[in-house]
Amino acid sequence: MCGYAIGHLRNVNVGNEIVEYLERIDATLEPFGGVFLIHGATAQCVEGKWSGDLIVIAFPSLKAARNWYNSPAYRAIAPLRARNADGEILLIEGVEEPHRATDVLKALLPA
Repeated sequence: MCGYAIGHLRNVNVGNEIVEYLERIDATLEPFGGVFLIHGATAQCVEGKWSGDLIVIAFPSLKAARNWYNSPAYRAIAPLRARNADGEILLIEGVEEPHRATDVLKALLPA
């Protein structure tokens, strides 16, 4: 099952540190099989309110996503992002395929 790293960043200060972060992040992803699926594209908000940038990185597993996030290579550059943007970073497991919306009911409803 795939794992994902999701960032919701706001108030990004695009200066030297963010440029350095962007120049170095790809090399941190490679050993863990991480690939960008969404990276700061303009979102069309059709319900509710949205601000900021969305970043979604796919990994072969949630374990791979955790290992990337905790790796010395990523931990070395994470402060460059954290000092220059507000936001949240999530690590989350994907769904098994095929997945139907009702599959979540197994965990939500008593047996």
